[in-house]
Amino acid sequence: MSITRIIVVDSQELIAHGLRSWLADVQDMEVVAYASTGKKLFTELRTVEADLVLIDISIAEMDGIDATRLLHSSHPKLKVLAHSSLTEVEYANSMLIEGASGYLLKGCGKEEFITAVRTVMEGGRYVSASVQRNIDIGYTWTEKSMGGEYIGLTDREREVIRLIAMEKTNEEIGMALGVTQETVKSHRKHLMAKLDVRSTAGLVKYALDRKWI
Repeated sequence: MSITRIIVVDSQELIAHGLRSWLADVQDMEVVAYASTGKKLFTELRTVEADLVLIDISIAEMDGIDATRLLHSSHPKLKVLAHSSLTEVEYANSMLIEGASGYLLKGCGKEEFITAVRTVMEGGRYVSASVQRNIDIGYTWTEKSMGGEYIGLTDREREVIRLIAMEKTNEEIGMALGVTQETVKSHRKHLMAKLDVRSTAGLVKYALDRKWI
């Protein structure tokens, strides 16, 4: 019997301890390592052999979406299962497109966790029911659609969101980036459409969710 070796990536080490306890009587799974940030995950991978990465989106230094993108290119055989409390379609869509094989909500039961891991390791995709419903509904506030072209955020867009979340004014953001206030306003409008949010508060939440500030 092959054993699925799991690396847990989460800001809370308690998650890894809890999973180790859960899996004590599960013969085909074990937690072999824990990393608190995306960067520390890649440090662990230098010395630890694993089959699956269970990763939260809201982690510091390198968030779960960026870490999954890098994992997909640097460790293509390693399975990735998102483990998050975020249910919005943008997060689920980003994780799945960047290479995750599933999206599991935090707070799930032991049986669902085991089912998700086994499904992913067998080559399938597992998405928690409430997240799948949001995916099926798609994007609500914009013309963006699940079937459309996926375009990730540019470095400039990331910086605009970060500065907005730091409560900088349009004038301050323009000065920091060397652009006009009208350009900053245009960035705000475009980003709200791109991320399916209706206000600046939504952009701030996005930055906080991804631990950009």
